Amino acid sequence: MSRAKNIAKKNSLRLRRKRRVRGSISGSAVIPRVTIFKSNKYLSAQAIDDVTGTTLAAVHSKTLDLKVNKENAVKVGAEFAKTLKAAKIDTVVFDRNGYLYHGVVAAFADALRDNGIKI
Repeated sequence: MSRAKNIAKKNSLRLRRKRRVRGSISGSAVIPRVTIFKSNKYLSAQAIDDVTGTTLAAVHSKTLDLKVNKENAVKVGAEFAKTLKAAKIDTVVFDRNGYLYHGVVAAFADALRDNGIKI
């Protein structure tokens, strides 16, 4: 297989996992859904109220001048926890967005838990 076909297959499998997970979880104003997106360079997360379709809080590693790795995911998670607490949110539903729960995604979720956000 060519490199382009491998990337396309990998992305299609992630989107299938994403649709499967999103069928069973949803966020509200009281307990928002925290979704994560990671690229090869950056990491971003948002707290979303699915009832009204609004973003309640967001963080992006580019604004913090951080690249994506496990150590920086912990820093981004700590910053996002501060943002959530400022918005008076202490419980969330975690949406891994089709990514496997290890590495950067797990480090981000653990950082949220370590900073007082219940997942």
